[in-house]
Amino acid sequence: MAKTAYIQISPELEEEFYKNIQPGDRFTFARIARKNLLLSRNRKIELAGRSLFSIISVAWGTLTTEQKSAWSSAADLVNLTGWQLFIQDYAARLANGIGGIATPSLLHQSWVGQIHIESPATEAKITQLHPRSYYVQQKVVGKKSMYSPVLVTEDLALPFTLGLNYKSNLTASGPDPYAKFSAVFWYSYQGVNLEYELSLPLDLIADWKNATIELTELLSYVVRYNLYFHLHDLRGDLYFDNISAEHGGQNWVRDPFCKDIDKNFSRNFYQVPENWAAVISSEGVDFDSIYKDF
Repeated sequence: MAKTAYIQISPELEEEFYKNIQPGDRFTFARIARKNLLLSRNRKIELAGRSLFSIISVAWGTLTTEQKSAWSSAADLVNLTGWQLFIQDYAARLANGIGGIATPSLLHQSWVGQIHIESPATEAKITQLHPRSYYVQQKVVGKKSMYSPVLVTEDLALPFTLGLNYKSNLTASGPDPYAKFSAVFWYSYQGVNLEYELSLPLDLIADWKNATIELTELLSYVVRYNLYFHLHDLRGDLYFDNISAEHGGQNWVRDPFCKDIDKNFSRNFYQVPENWAAVISSEGVDFDSIYKDF
């Protein structure tokens, strides 16, 4: 393999040169690589066969105007068009071996978060950290699959609204069974460090529903807060979607639509905190993003 540190390209060849290269790893070993622009006939047939768009397009074409309108209404909640949400949902059904077409819902869309507890475990607690400053992985505008770490400063301004949509199928397995979604705030008042928990109790058995709670004031300046899901003396499943922690006119939850709640960032994005991390976990506890035909 030829290695070149510097080349000079004549102006008339620049356009063709840059058409045929693409960036490689831009963090640890900066390099460029050639694009595979020429595909064999067999490769083109293989790629066409793997594409789901033709299948999904046919399915979309079978929907009535009312059904397409229902998909558009659900898609508005996740900042997509009805067609985009349908693609996402139908592709997930195909990937999971589920037939038919889903009924769009205003309470959950395609992938949802799940916390599962089975024997021998009876307790699970996960958290999303919200210090004043932290990094997030953000897509680079104009690039198909390029992301960069971006520093976010989250200055908390009350009122603060905590909310989610959820479905639960939990049974008691101890003397003190409860499930809750909460935000714990750390603040200082008259030289004393204090904390306050804004707690949203969750029903143990419930079909999809919405729940919200609001905090309007604290005694002093809030330093930081964390979000928590806590299931205690329980076994079963909690499903959730459309999570919100709103203040200052913005929802600050990372991955609010639960596409990948247990995503880890490593290597080039090591400074980005996990979407959700385990605080209390053991054998029998699992949390993940799933697609389920509810």
